[in-house]
Amino acid sequence: MPRSRTERTNRKPSSCLIGWRLAACLLAVGLLAGACTSGDGDGGPIPTGPTSTRSSPSGSSPSGSSPAPPSPTEQPAGALAEARIALEEVVVLDQPVAMAIRPDDPALYIAEKPGRVVALSDGEDPQVVLDIADQVSLGSEQGLLGLAFSPDGRFLYVDITDVGGDTRILEFVVRDDGVDAVSQREVLRVDQPYSNHNGGNLAFGPDGYLYVALGDGGSAGDPEGRAQSLSTLLGKLLRISPRPSGGEPYGIPPDNPFVGRDGARPEIWAFGLRNPWRFSFDRATGDLWIGDVGQGSWEEIDVEPAGSAGGLDYGWDAREGAHPFESGSMDPEMVDPVFEYPHDGSVCAVTGGYVYRGEQIPALVGAYVFADFCSGRLEAFVLRDGVARLHRELGPTVESLASFGEDAAGELYALSLSGAVYRLVATG
Repeated sequence: MPRSRTERTNRKPSSCLIGWRLAACLLAVGLLAGACTSGDGDGGPIPTGPTSTRSSPSGSSPSGSSPAPPSPTEQPAGALAEARIALEEVVVLDQPVAMAIRPDDPALYIAEKPGRVVALSDGEDPQVVLDIADQVSLGSEQGLLGLAFSPDGRFLYVDITDVGGDTRILEFVVRDDGVDAVSQREVLRVDQPYSNHNGGNLAFGPDGYLYVALGDGGSAGDPEGRAQSLSTLLGKLLRISPRPSGGEPYGIPPDNPFVGRDGARPEIWAFGLRNPWRFSFDRATGDLWIGDVGQGSWEEIDVEPAGSAGGLDYGWDAREGAHPFESGSMDPEMVDPVFEYPHDGSVCAVTGGYVYRGEQIPALVGAYVFADFCSGRLEAFVLRDGVARLHRELGPTVESLASFGEDAAGELYALSLSGAVYRLVATG
């Protein structure tokens, strides 16, 4: 097990950036311009609320290839074919890219890619609650990329690429009068060898731990094989306790799948990911959904059922979706996506979404809502026997749809890098 919890890799020139379609699409459309604590000291989770359903995994650490997962929890179909939705504009911001909610707080918190977090409350103008623009880099796939509040609401965590292009997870104390910028503390730093494939999504699972998405480090085709290597954090989904523990800036959950395994980073929860651009937990079941951006042929959506012991291999760069990539092995223990779609000239990169659990669109309940960045088409499907069924387009499209959000009531929002934030509403 490495002694340091700071990822160090050899930096490569950024000329290999051309291998990724999301960057190309972003550039082509010209969108991117340039105070008690809980769970600290023992690596434990930050307590969640009483409705959490995802159990903390148990069982022995894997000693070989990742195990095949159990069948994902079945989703109720509802009347998906009858769902009729529209988009209601909520606000226009500066490149909104991620959204989070805080317990017992009616505001929506939205990250702007250039480095600000704004709060939206009904009937009020957007209020800037954190401005770290001087700390972020502004390449096409860089910036302030994710945010999450601790389950007790006392801390805000953000994922940024800093001025050197490296990923940093920062913590801020949230007080009665707002986010305390002076309280900034670095939780995790990961060196990025290229400027693309930074991941950036953050979310607390129902188990109270912080999950962190990291892409494979960039270029095209994962040239250094990082996604399949357990000695690096790149190309992974991490699971940590973000409060200080044992003299380290964060703790390692003792039941993480690679704890104690020689040569493996204990932070790793899942591997074999190319650029997990948005993941979410189903608030009703605890299942984990991941939208993983493909190379040049296939986009994929993966599901890890609640109660999984972790350690799953989603296949990159041996596979792209469920298909061999270059000369990669089709290891049967690699996890197949539950849904994939090919490039047809109108799509370029999946934007992962949420299983809808709101009340305003009854026909959509239980369906997973997602989109593609380039096409902007809102789509949905439900799971049957572990695969996607009843897949359909929902009608509306959003230009440069970079992210979805979920409010406290389970209603969904779509965020466009061109500025608009929309709420999904029923129509007809």
